[in-house]
Amino acid sequence: MFLLDEHQVVRPGEIGTVDEIQRQAVAKGLTVRQVELDAQFRCGGSRLYEDWVLGLLGLDGKQPVAWDGDDHFDVSVAESPYELESVLKDRLDAGYSARMTAGFCWRWSNPDGDRLIPDVVIGDWARPWNAKGDRSVGGALPSALWATLDGGFGQVGCVYTAQGFEYDWNGVIVGPDLVYREGRLVTVRNASKDPALVKGTVSDAQADRLIRNTYKVLLTRGMMGTILYSTDGGTQRFLATVADRFRRSW
Repeated sequence: MFLLDEHQVVRPGEIGTVDEIQRQAVAKGLTVRQVELDAQFRCGGSRLYEDWVLGLLGLDGKQPVAWDGDDHFDVSVAESPYELESVLKDRLDAGYSARMTAGFCWRWSNPDGDRLIPDVVIGDWARPWNAKGDRSVGGALPSALWATLDGGFGQVGCVYTAQGFEYDWNGVIVGPDLVYREGRLVTVRNASKDPALVKGTVSDAQADRLIRNTYKVLLTRGMMGTILYSTDGGTQRFLATVADRFRRSW
């Protein structure tokens, strides 16, 4: 038995596709029965949001559409990283869990003693990635606890930290590795700082898929809502056409 989500593959060398499993099974004379698990528990149970994300990212042949709304989930666009962080802080202060994540488009420095380096820089806004390893750094939690315990809000999470976890409110910074050009979102491999993509052993097609899958994971961590911000002006304007501008109501 395999429980499989092909869009969770975010690193080279991670294997597991329906086609590959079927080929291997047939080669061994085994019968394959594929069952679609259609029930959606992530993202507040919103199947609409899951499909919207697939369309936004151009996965499974889908096309971007405007977010029409869902009583189970909220989608909006912040005008700046300051606003993104402020909105999430409001949610946190109201008793909800909230985290912000980003595409791997900034270096991830080792800490300077007990201080995390503010590597994620957008204009005059700068925040550190979450701690890398299994020990706390200053007041920052170990990597495995960043998404679940108090103390993780002040850092930006990456896909390797956020994958497998959920929190109520989800802020996603779309970096320069995914930009809107000529009517669609395209990936820019050389904008990534992920060592796994910099290596020449990964083809451009593989890198494209891995970057899209990375954002699919990041965009589906929230249980109540997602707030988006892009570092690229054209992409930010595109996002504003498919999701609502954030309106502070709290």
